[in-house]
Amino acid sequence: MGGTRNIAIALGAAGSLAALLFLLSLRPLNAQPATTSGGGGTYVGVATCGGTTCHGRSQADGAVVRQDEIMLWQDPATAAGAHSRAWAVLREPRSRAIAQRLGIGEASSAPMCLGCHATPAGRRGIRFQTSDGVGCESCHGPASGWLSSHYTVGGTHANNVSRGLVPLENPRVRAAQCLDCHFGSAEEGQFVTHRIMAAGHPRISFELDLFTTLQQHHDNDDDYAERKGRTDGLRTWAIGQAMALERSLMLFAGARGSEGMFPEFYFLDCHSCHRPISDDPGFRPSGLANPGRPIPLGMPPYNDENMIMLAAAARVVAPALAQRFDRDSRAFHAAVAQGRSQALAAAATLRGSARALAEAFATAPMGRDTIFAIVSAITGEAISPRFTDYAGSVQAVMATDTLLSALVAGGHVPIDRANAIRVDINTAYRAVRDPNAYDPAAFRAALGRAAAAIRRLR
Repeated sequence: MGGTRNIAIALGAAGSLAALLFLLSLRPLNAQPATTSGGGGTYVGVATCGGTTCHGRSQADGAVVRQDEIMLWQDPATAAGAHSRAWAVLREPRSRAIAQRLGIGEASSAPMCLGCHATPAGRRGIRFQTSDGVGCESCHGPASGWLSSHYTVGGTHANNVSRGLVPLENPRVRAAQCLDCHFGSAEEGQFVTHRIMAAGHPRISFELDLFTTLQQHHDNDDDYAERKGRTDGLRTWAIGQAMALERSLMLFAGARGSEGMFPEFYFLDCHSCHRPISDDPGFRPSGLANPGRPIPLGMPPYNDENMIMLAAAARVVAPALAQRFDRDSRAFHAAVAQGRSQALAAAATLRGSARALAEAFATAPMGRDTIFAIVSAITGEAISPRFTDYAGSVQAVMATDTLLSALVAGGHVPIDRANAIRVDINTAYRAVRDPNAYDPAAFRAALGRAAAAIRRLR
């Protein structure tokens, strides 16, 4: 993954720049710490991990781990360093303006911001600093229990996990960690409400495998595989989609689901309301009807970007669940238009289907043919008509990028041929660069060309 994704290691200057700029334009101000208390562990701070014999070298050692992880985490020029900049960005004029509009005081000390812009530590060691932003322990867990054991000769990964290390090699565990901030949680400071976005915070967008690649500070070599298993980008993508929907529905059904007397607009498709207005009774925001949303005209729809991707993946990987998932997602859309109680009941049912898909994706055999089949499904007649709105289209181009990278990582497609296809993928990225200029027909055409080029490699 890390050596094949164009945004992690340039496979071509145009491809790398287009994808990176697109992700940076979507990236929320918040990052991705874990909300787990780590069983009462103490957060020891980034400085504890940064010795030159540990993770603080200026170049990769290559023996067991890279040992330049801190340098990568601090990279000032790329998305790989976004976590280290998470707290510092709160001191910038834009963040201060957002905080002023929200009336929360200084952004860099506001609980509403620190839940994601810094490691939300419980017990803190003397070397812990909030200004480190999203540090090592945000993702790996408080290190007091496993710090010494993880570099002990003869130590095992399983033993470290038993001491509190978060097993991020498990896609479901990793998704749960990332989603806390890159989607939202019930914890303080880990949910970007519509009110926060109205004050200027970017829209939340997340895709697990793509964001994993942006933050990957390790090598997927034989040693890693021996200790933690082989990385599978396709499986990571599919599980991430299922868990993102499950998290969304869980939050929607809880206290996050409303803002005063209103529904929490965060859960709805932004551009169903943020659009040009016309007195023409036949006017639609995108000019196209969405066959996946059986709701009355004028009813703001639930953001279904993950539902669309799951519908495509289920058709290929878990066909026995695909029909159930399609039925439940359509029923949920219809229920949202009926009332809160009906929507909550339908959300519970759909959440069960998403959970079942996550379980199926975790164990189902996946390989070269699976990747090609999902690419075809995303751009096929059953799925592509649902790309009527901006958010779903963003997920579709990120998915196509992910799947092409999985083909390269698996040795199924040469890098030079993948680079040629990225011309069309980058055209699709540009089609969703500006939500105000989004044209669903132009996007479908660009994505269709990319998918057709990928299919020709089969």
